[in-house]
Amino acid sequence: MSGGPLQRLEAVYSPSARQPLAGYLVASGTYLTLVAAATLFARRRRREGAERPAAVDVVLLAVATHKASRLVSRDAVTSFFRAPLTRFEGPAGEAEVKESVRIGGEWRALGELLSCPFCLDAWLGTFFGLGLFFAPVPTRWAASVLAAEAGADYLNLAYNALKRLA
Repeated sequence: MSGGPLQRLEAVYSPSARQPLAGYLVASGTYLTLVAAATLFARRRRREGAERPAAVDVVLLAVATHKASRLVSRDAVTSFFRAPLTRFEGPAGEAEVKESVRIGGEWRALGELLSCPFCLDAWLGTFFGLGLFFAPVPTRWAASVLAAEAGADYLNLAYNALKRLA
């Protein structure tokens, strides 16, 4: 076996379909570094009541994170953003597209991150959580807009389902 330790590990871990472990390592390291830096910065800016978000904020951020991750990873209008790393495969429901990652190597991990709403949830949820700590008013405003959009999406889907039943 040739190559570095990660290439050898990739070959053993997934011999038939290579997984970009080096890319995953870079993505995870970046995420952890940003969270650690934000945590250290937040400790210096202690604010009363900021230790524990209110339940209503957690629900708001959950809905906003859901909508933002769908918007980034699946929305047809944002496909230009993913296009350098993905390939269009067809429509995937209301205003969403199905794409596959077309790039290999370490960059494949970024393509997978940008095209996977579940993968983006951790990043965007952390972003919203940090926003709630550092800039609560604009974060709640942005999250409210995204939550309203998510609510409108589900109302549109329910309306279309009811029309099909009639």
